Amino acid sequence: MPTRILTKPEIEARSAFRQQLREFERSGEDAARSQGITFPQYLVLLHVKGMPGRAWALVGELAEKMLLEHHSVVGLVSRCEAAGLVKRKRSVEDGRQVEVHLTAKGERALNGIAAAQSGELRSLLTYLSAAARRETRPARKAAR
Repeated sequence: MPTRILTKPEIEARSAFRQQLREFERSGEDAARSQGITFPQYLVLLHVKGMPGRAWALVGELAEKMLLEHHSVVGLVSRCEAAGLVKRKRSVEDGRQVEVHLTAKGERALNGIAAAQSGELRSLLTYLSAAARRETRPARKAAR
């Protein structure tokens, strides 16, 4: 199957995008470290709190969101629990499932990291908005 060779501007755009994305991620790593936790622990907190319609998550859901194997997330949740960031509760609806809930300490860490990343998030969103506008310009011209 033949592959299209990207143009120099396309490569430059991808490079700029990866840099912006990495800067955002790096700010999260630094903010997590300043809260005394690891970046993967922060991601657990973020995804637990970010579950649509509820403030807890199942380990399988966390694995899906983090693109990790179930057993890897079990270990990560165990480390978060040992650090006092989350607590596990057996599901009332299905006793085979375990819900992961944030503790007050986990909430404070999550909020501190999110606040520290606000500027970098704004920068990333501004970049993505500008990139999206650039991408749609040729399509508009072609449609005329």
